[in-house]
Amino acid sequence: MKPDKILFVDDEAMALKYFERLVSPLAPVITAGSVEEGKAVLRERGAEIAVLVSDQRMPGERGNELLRHAREHHPHIVRMLTTAYSELGEAIEAINSGEIYRYINKPWDLESLRADLKHALELAELRNERDELVRDKLLAQQSQLLANRLGALLMLGAAVRTDGQTHEPALYQFAQAALLCRPAEPEVDWHRWEHADLLQAEAQRGAAIAAHLRHWLQSFGPPVEGLLALSVLAQPVGGELQGESVRVRDAAPFTALLTAPAGGAVTAAQCAWLAWLLWQGGHAQLELAEDGWRVKLASAVMLRGDWLADAMERLGRQ
Repeated sequence: MKPDKILFVDDEAMALKYFERLVSPLAPVITAGSVEEGKAVLRERGAEIAVLVSDQRMPGERGNELLRHAREHHPHIVRMLTTAYSELGEAIEAINSGEIYRYINKPWDLESLRADLKHALELAELRNERDELVRDKLLAQQSQLLANRLGALLMLGAAVRTDGQTHEPALYQFAQAALLCRPAEPEVDWHRWEHADLLQAEAQRGAAIAAHLRHWLQSFGPPVEGLLALSVLAQPVGGELQGESVRVRDAAPFTALLTAPAGGAVTAAQCAWLAWLLWQGGHAQLELAEDGWRVKLASAVMLRGDWLADAMERLGRQ
């Protein structure tokens, strides 16, 4: 929803009516009679509001308190304060603290009021366009992070398999299982992470995964085949052995290494599925079942040289 409305807050009923009559030709106007009413409107309709204009001197909380609240919870809104000349110092303080875009003197000059609001609406539109561009860029980066994690796991698999056994079949089955589960993109708080910091966090994450994989491979012991191999898998992924498969109710064990939020700690449980695939050479596959997911043993696959690029591209499109 594109924000296109002006919210005006004043405790004087005549001021509310006068403002709406003067300004409605520019944009739809929503009015509120107090700071509390203004906060309620922001909670319910904040995404619709492009500009917030508040009177300063009202019973209870003052207007700059509402503007401070809007800056914290609805930063896209252009904030303006309307004041009498005697309150000019408070308006200047609000500007200097970043609470408002500008102030409007009372009594209003009609042409100045409309000009100021027109500029504020234009600024709100520019902010909205900027936010949409940034949002598209960040979504693309999140999709890229999902694919990059899969590529990193291939390198980690090669690093931990020091017994001469190939790691690619295991990573192939890991990728196919993840695609079947349709993993969500990792959550990234882009207000927190700069690009370099995110790269560092992902590198540290990779080191932690490698340590967990080595621990699992050591605890699994010498490779075994058949039902014995499946029985080793059941407990680490929270499943149960049923016939010639392991039933798992939740997809999380198969996707957590790809989807965990940026900066979060890596757990041993998240690494168990990949470690098990590496341990038994990737001779297994995940299938969707009515009661969840089932891991079954499978023959070795003939890998194409571009299987990883294909899997990374498909993950980016999900």
